Amino acid sequence: MAGNETQPIFGMDCYSPPEIEEKVEGLGVKKALMPFWPTFMLSIVAGGSIGLGGMYYTIVASDPNLSFAVSKVIGGIAFCLGLVLVLVAGAELFTGNSLIVMAHANKQITTGQVLRNWTIVWLGNLVGSLGLVFLLYMAHQQALNGGNVGTSLLKIGVAKVDQDWVTIFFKGILCNLMVCLAVWLGYAGRTVADKIVAIVLPISGFVAAGFEHCVANMYFLPYALVLKFTGQVPEGLDVSALTMGAVVHNIIFATLGNIVGGGLLVGGIYWLIYRKSLGGLHPLPAKEVPTMKMKSGRAVAGR
Repeated sequence: MAGNETQPIFGMDCYSPPEIEEKVEGLGVKKALMPFWPTFMLSIVAGGSIGLGGMYYTIVASDPNLSFAVSKVIGGIAFCLGLVLVLVAGAELFTGNSLIVMAHANKQITTGQVLRNWTIVWLGNLVGSLGLVFLLYMAHQQALNGGNVGTSLLKIGVAKVDQDWVTIFFKGILCNLMVCLAVWLGYAGRTVADKIVAIVLPISGFVAAGFEHCVANMYFLPYALVLKFTGQVPEGLDVSALTMGAVVHNIIFATLGNIVGGGLLVGGIYWLIYRKSLGGLHPLPAKEVPTMKMKSGRAVAGR
């Protein structure tokens, strides 16, 4: 009988797009108001995590027997390790944090809080990436496959810096469009398996297409630079384009492109659709949104 039917305690369907929008806004507020040290340490973790994805990708790319497409596709899937670690284990990644513009657009956080978060996370990602470069260099990761891993790192580095700023900028836009879509899809999942499956296609797609991810480049480019400076360049490989200035140039314009791709093309558009146009699931006036106040070094809820 209908009156005796019981409803399930919870559903296992993925979160709907409006529910994801609400979730991203709430997380944006938490991220923006998180104290410095947890934010910075989690950012270091994220930089190292993305670097591990880069390490995995380079191992695949070092195999000369793979065709171009096979190498890119398998390498892209391997690189997914980075975002899986970030999204499932928990860390603060600059490119994913572009989405906190949604909380800003809804007047839950200020411009200063957005910029503060981005600055801390970007610097923490850099520290984590450089730390992993040191560890892998000391472990002689570049010597794997008869030195082909090191050669691949150098070739990747040269290809990335040998581009004009316009190309890097637009590749950065396309990259974080796909990264933030991967994050968005990951937030739709209710289980670890859901999140991993959702991440794979967008992330492997951007890697296969050769787009520019500023945090990944914080791993690839310094590692290639270290190999050049320590004389580990195979004969006949021209690495003259690989300089400190070229590395900084690439990372700056990749960063700017990543902000546009993730913040505007994903965060901005989804906010316009699900919050501005449709009003969200449970719209709250900005003044009623819970805020976080600092008390004795801890973040506590307030209004």
